[in-house]
Amino acid sequence: MRHQLSFECEDVTLAASLDEAPGSTGLLIVSGGNEIRSGAHRGMAMLAARIAEAGHPVFRFDRRGIGDSEGANGGFESSGPDIAAAIAAFRAAAPQITRIIAFGNCDAASALLLHQPLALDALIVANPWTYDGEPEEADEPALPPASAIRARYLARLKDPKSLLRLIRGEVDFRKLVRGLSALKVPAGSAAPDSLAAQVDRAIAGLDIPAKILLATGDRTAQAFIENCPSALKRVPVERLASPSHSFMGDDGAWLAERILDILGPITPRPDAHVRFGVDSGHSSSRT
Repeated sequence: MRHQLSFECEDVTLAASLDEAPGSTGLLIVSGGNEIRSGAHRGMAMLAARIAEAGHPVFRFDRRGIGDSEGANGGFESSGPDIAAAIAAFRAAAPQITRIIAFGNCDAASALLLHQPLALDALIVANPWTYDGEPEEADEPALPPASAIRARYLARLKDPKSLLRLIRGEVDFRKLVRGLSALKVPAGSAAPDSLAAQVDRAIAGLDIPAKILLATGDRTAQAFIENCPSALKRVPVERLASPSHSFMGDDGAWLAERILDILGPITPRPDAHVRFGVDSGHSSSRT
């Protein structure tokens, strides 16, 4: 059953959803970008339902200034207090849990890394954001990293259909020129104060288990691979051959399976009595 509740963070009230389940390992979902807790196309709401149906309680929330939550939106780089307050609220709302594993996609993944240490037992981070600035405000990543462009153009040059389209004039030459020009830019180390460098250092300094999930056709994931290569050697990585940044459609099942593998078997505590937080005395269809 899904319940709506609220909790306090620095003198403002934040909105949350709890998908009730008996397991003692809970999943905290941190939303990316300026998305509300239901996620893109309700993806996080559907993910929560899947995980809870498998027996693990799931907590989602709107950070300050987003969705149903009060306060000013300070972006993912100032969301540490929001995440910490959500962890405490999760434990209060589902007192049977003994472990909390957090999941975040895009800048939510970066937030979970940058704001360590948090009272968490493990992290699952997907397609971490490494462009400087907020996803909605940063310079548009109009092109994938050079390594991804090289691989794509090499594949197209081997494809007779692509060559035929070029001969027929069906190719957008402006995009072609932009793509080829990107190949001339040598890959370099990220600046020490860049977000990519901060994320890389955060991964190196982790003192809890973590796993990285990457949709290899997604530009954000491709940038992470290019910007933080050493991180891929420190933390286990699972890759999905998909361009879907938010794991839509069938990719959602893959994501749920990976998360359930990490959450582990269901270990309910029979002596626990689930209770809910402020303003949560009813169930709701809201996501």
